[in-house]
Amino acid sequence: MAMSVIWAGLILCSVLYGAAAGQLAAVSAGALEGAQAAVELCVGMAGALCLWSGVMEVLRRCGALEGLRRLLTPALGRLFPAAAQDGETMDLLAANVSANLLGLGNAATPLGVRAAERMARRSNGRASDDLCRFVVCNTASIQLLPTTVAAVRSAAGCETPFDILPAVWVTSALALTAGLTACALLARLWGD
Repeated sequence: MAMSVIWAGLILCSVLYGAAAGQLAAVSAGALEGAQAAVELCVGMAGALCLWSGVMEVLRRCGALEGLRRLLTPALGRLFPAAAQDGETMDLLAANVSANLLGLGNAATPLGVRAAERMARRSNGRASDDLCRFVVCNTASIQLLPTTVAAVRSAAGCETPFDILPAVWVTSALALTAGLTACALLARLWGD
């Protein structure tokens, strides 16, 4: 709701200033150009998301995601010891982390929501340490292949959309490390 008010206010200010400055035609032209660019970006993004969702489905059908899940389960069991007792929650966590590693945030979100719901059932109305760590891991996930960002860059006309890989690897690893460190410190500070 607040963002709707902010956006409406910005648009109103732009139109009023354009009218006062005698540039209403330029404001209208800018709005139409922006709308056209938004549609082009959405179409480009849709194509890329379809491509990478298809790749994810191929990986699932050929068993590669199952292998990645088995590879991740021991590390996830150590990171989320309470959740490790529930096989379905661990499957959802591993699938979420796998999708995030591939930069497929749209595929990771529903898996993350289901995993968080299952984790929340065991916490009696209070966010457990496992749930807090999961929210941090889901938000500041390490991305080996940032497909969504690459799709945006490609749709915006970038010829080498994956040239950001080293920067993405470093920043996502640092963000995850900082988030998990904060979780550990806060758990000690406010732990029971």
